[in-house]
Amino acid sequence: MEVLLRYSLRRVDCPRCGVVIEMVPWAEPKVGFTRDFEDHVAYLAQQASQTMVAETMRIAWRTVGAIIQRVVPRHRDPSLLLKDLEHIGVDELSYRRHHEYVTVVVDHVSQRVVWAHEGKNAATLGCFFDALGPERTSKLKTVTIDMSAAYIDAVTSKAPQSQIVFDRFHVQKLVQEALDELRRAEVRLLEDTDERGQLKKTKYVLLKNPWNLSKAESERLSTLQKTNARLYRGYLLKTAIADILGRRQVNVVKQKLEEWISWASRSRLPSFKKVAGTIKKYLDGIVAIVATGLNNGRTEGLNGKIRVITRRAYGFHNAQALIGLIFLCCSGVILHPVFKTPVLP
Repeated sequence: MEVLLRYSLRRVDCPRCGVVIEMVPWAEPKVGFTRDFEDHVAYLAQQASQTMVAETMRIAWRTVGAIIQRVVPRHRDPSLLLKDLEHIGVDELSYRRHHEYVTVVVDHVSQRVVWAHEGKNAATLGCFFDALGPERTSKLKTVTIDMSAAYIDAVTSKAPQSQIVFDRFHVQKLVQEALDELRRAEVRLLEDTDERGQLKKTKYVLLKNPWNLSKAESERLSTLQKTNARLYRGYLLKTAIADILGRRQVNVVKQKLEEWISWASRSRLPSFKKVAGTIKKYLDGIVAIVATGLNNGRTEGLNGKIRVITRRAYGFHNAQALIGLIFLCCSGVILHPVFKTPVLP
């Protein structure tokens, strides 16, 4: 049903501000849509793709994004989101090609996105601490991050009292990458074509956990133990780090990690010696994985949801449009349909 609303807006010629228009209770200034209409568009955008919302509400695709950026501040108080933060997770999200990123901060307690900003360097995360303020920053207890040097610098300089907790997945990924690098180096050393082909096929066998191996894969590992001792030694190092991080006693984990660092440093495997140096440098943050029980899993999970939103929208032309949709869908904004279809008898 088409409804025409006619109202004469009063205009004032202010010597200081110029011509200004009267505020009305049903719309934002200089906007051609009512607040109810915009709330309904935002409600649909929480549930469906931006293209479908544009076609349903008969507005432009870009207009949907502009409406979202106006609706979110009306229903989300930034000061409340940043209140009483103690345990947070930080991660970056790629939203376009050519390495364009958004940094996302998640509250581990409320399980919501509390802050997002374009970029992924130390200055970007520094903007979060500036918005948080010195008093609230001093209340932070733990910050879970990956091993990004930029994020580490920002946390240590802005919130030195907080405990940095490195994500277990990224620690194990470092070791797995070292093992794969060793495998590729061993393949290049082989001259026999058949032997090179067989060693190439061991990539996923080496990366699997021992309890996930099939009988044939276990036999292939047994053969590898006899034919390539260096690669099998790397496999044992990879398996050992996973076993250590799965323990629950903090002192035991720290002792075992120090033993692992010594073993890897003496292994005569260049890629593992490099990883051993990294783990030694960030030992306290890795031990904190066990001590706090926190990781970046929740942050990564929300990032997965954000990636679904990005694909659903078929990309974004700017970071602000994505950030608006992130807050709309992941910060606890609750909207209800404004225009309801009547039920016919």
